[in-house]
Order: sequence, then structure tokens, then C-alpha cells
Amino acid sequence: MLRRLLPLFVSVLSLALTLPAPAAAKKKATAPAKKSPAAKTEEPYAVSDDGSPPAISGACALVLDADSGRVLHQLNADQQRQVASTQKLLTALIIAEGGNLDGMVRVEPIDTECEPSKLYLKAGDSYERYQLLQILLVKSMNDVARCLARDNAGSLEAFAARMNAKARELGMTDSHFVNPNGLPVPNQYSTARDMAKVAMAAYRNRTIRNIVRLRTLTFKYADGHTHTFENTNQVLKNFSLCNGMKTGYTEAAGHCLISSAANQGREVIAVVLGDSKKIWADSYRLLAWGLSF
Repeated sequence: MLRRLLPLFVSVLSLALTLPAPAAAKKKATAPAKKSPAAKTEEPYAVSDDGSPPAISGACALVLDADSGRVLHQLNADQQRQVASTQKLLTALIIAEGGNLDGMVRVEPIDTECEPSKLYLKAGDSYERYQLLQILLVKSMNDVARCLARDNAGSLEAFAARMNAKARELGMTDSHFVNPNGLPVPNQYSTARDMAKVAMAAYRNRTIRNIVRLRTLTFKYADGHTHTFENTNQVLKNFSLCNGMKTGYTEAAGHCLISSAANQGREVIAVVLGDSKKIWADSYRLLAWGLSF
């Protein structure tokens, strides 16, 4: 087990990944200060001496080698649960494989009927399909997912059928999808193992791969004004070896993240579902562990 990569991992991690805050500076006192217990110092996210994977607070997880597909670690990987916006990777994969990405998509009124994360598309406006695919993966807008899905299949119901057909093609045997954005509805679920399968397919798709690594994206609205959005993936923002992929959160699903990283020819994907706000640190730890072999 190689350990020389670990200092690099730790050095690039910022405070946004919830590292313990440094102790406050001591104030000068006129009277002798009372001795307080020594602060506990821990090496953040160290790889254990025996090489075992780090403990996380997420309910389910899976780490795999992105090149071979070999599973390196799993935790409740076959537990069926909602996966929130991480399923937009499947939506994006279908759109990307459908081609004609430079074609125009016209926004319809039904596309705008969703909450809570929206780009606030306006019915009647038109956008390049690739432009919508970019903002879908970088900022995870639910109205964009509906727009792309309806445009692709004619209706949201027809697109859900395509999602389930694609899932079967990828060997996702414990999943069922009802909508393109991951908002909670009955009978919609997946597993960490199944989401790792769609993650591998997305990782190998050059179009998606080039989008999910973007840390920011400037989006041009139909009326001509622009806005720059930051990627919702905080691990991508704070860990230089991370190169994607997709976030997700609903109250029903908890915090979810599919993340990927590469270093010196090794590529890994980590899926974490049902986590707390520790999702960024937990995902980083799994990526760092996966790259440390």
C-alpha cells in the first residue's frame, strides 16, 4: 500500500471539506491562565495502517476502479433507496448518446412545472441541447432535466421508460426510475452498486466527462444576459485530483454524491448515498483511499 500520495491529498483539501478549525489564538492575560486539556490533534483523512477503507457516515457506499470496474469497497451497496439528483447522470447519458447536441431545444410550459432547484426557463425560449446538458450536470437544475427529457422522448413518461431500458442495458438490476431529475416519487429507487454502473458509463462518455469536470460554467440565457454558476460538487472544488461527477440531495434521499478522481494512471469512482452534511469529507476520504493503492 503506497503512502506517498497521502500528503498531496491532504494539502489540497480546503476548509470547505469541514476540516477541524484551527484553535483560536490565546489572548494575553494579566493573571496566570488556567491550563486547559491539550487539544486532540488528528491527521485528517489518513489511510489506516492496515489499508482498510475509512469509516463514513453515509448509509451506502461503493468504491470501484474506473478502468476495470473492480469493486474496491462496498457498504450496503445493494440497499434500495432514493438517490436524488445523482440519477441525472443517467438522464445526461441518454441525452449525450442521443446526439444532435448542437440542435436547438424549445422550452414548453410543462418543462417549468417543478421545484425547487430551477434555472427558471421560460416557455417559448430555445437553447442549444449541449448548453442545457452542461447546466444540468454542473448546477443540477430540475426544469432543465424535464426540458431535455420531454424533448428527447416526447413526454416525461416516455423518457422514464428510456431510463429504465438504459438501466437494464447497463446491468442495473435493482433500480426503477420515474422522472429525469430525482425528485422523490413513489416507486423510484436505485442502489449504490447500480449507480456505480451508470457512473462508469458516464465516466467513459467523452461528452459527459468534459462537462462534469467543470468547476464553473457561464450560461447565456435566451434574452442575452449571462450568469456564471459554480459546480455543486464541493469535492471537485477543493480536491485537485477530483474530476467529477454528480451531486444529489432531497430530504428523503439525504446527501448523495458520485465522485471521481485520477492520479498517475489510476482512476476511481466513489458512490455515497444517504449521508449527512459530511458527504464532502466522506467522499474525499473514499477517493483518497481508492487512489492510495
